[in-house]
Amino acid sequence: MRSYITAESTVSTDLLNQGGATKSGRRRRYRCKSCGATLSTNTGTAYSGLRCSRKAFDQVASLRVEGVSLSATARVTGHSRNTIARWLERASMAAERFNRQMLWAFPILELQADELFTVVGSKRRTIWLFAIIEVSSRLWAGSRLGRRSYRHTKAVLNDVILRGRLVGIPLIATDGFEYYFGVIVRLVGPACIYGQVIKTRRNNRVIRVERRLKIGTASRLNEALLESEDSETLNTSFIERLNRTIRQGSAYLRRRPTSHARCEDQLREHVELVRCHYNFLRPHRALRFGRETRTPAMQAGLVSKPLTWSHIFKAGGPSPCLFEAVRISVDVRPTEFAAAELPTIIRPHEQRRAA
Repeated sequence: MRSYITAESTVSTDLLNQGGATKSGRRRRYRCKSCGATLSTNTGTAYSGLRCSRKAFDQVASLRVEGVSLSATARVTGHSRNTIARWLERASMAAERFNRQMLWAFPILELQADELFTVVGSKRRTIWLFAIIEVSSRLWAGSRLGRRSYRHTKAVLNDVILRGRLVGIPLIATDGFEYYFGVIVRLVGPACIYGQVIKTRRNNRVIRVERRLKIGTASRLNEALLESEDSETLNTSFIERLNRTIRQGSAYLRRRPTSHARCEDQLREHVELVRCHYNFLRPHRALRFGRETRTPAMQAGLVSKPLTWSHIFKAGGPSPCLFEAVRISVDVRPTEFAAAELPTIIRPHEQRRAA
């Protein structure tokens, strides 16, 4: 007989179902049966340690993903700018963790990729945001900040392919950026249909559109377009519309912004917050089925309903004191190696004691 240790919650579920506040307005607290520490329902979440209501914290996140600047958010809510910055850092970390945990095994039928230009720190330091959309579900599947290089192009496409699930022969469309072709050949090869849409502009107007088929044949491209429910021809319209949504929802990524991110980490965290809101919270008007308007995550089969900020911020790991060790006896069959003599390990402090 051997004993294995498993984890089991020690907090009564009956108390948790009664709600988080008492009639006097104070938040109900609980006591751990193993260590005796007291805790609340906010312990281990993004709400932990806040001296404000959850509604106020959610309002700050909602304002930021609707294109409101940091200073304007502080004026609207009545809190100091430094407090808003600390709250947003915590909210962005929770959103990034939620994206990393939930964006798995989504179907990949049609991908479109593009890059957005912005500045960080000062107007002299430029940076690019790589964005990839899964067209059938409108899911913002991948993003990455960095230089417009081969390494970053490969990283964002590799992340999407590893996290997603290829369905049939996917259709991939990008602009004429030079590194896309080499990366797609290396990661996917002939198991896809890849084309480039090159637009010629004059005086900020598109005067010519050229379509080049780089991987696959014309017959396979026509079959993919017939099976597609969204594209009638090779295009990048959906990723360009996503770029517009991103710029409208982020004060840092607008054209000629009055405010910009001070560092790359701040911009990356903010992008993850906007991405989480777009995929899981915001219903997409192109995904309307009768009276139901779905989010991209619903259409991709990741969730069953539109989420709220409370779902995102309460998805953090539980506090360690919520669990205690419980020993469970398990029968283990002896094998021929069970009686083998294990090597003797002499630790340094035992050597000094023996001497």
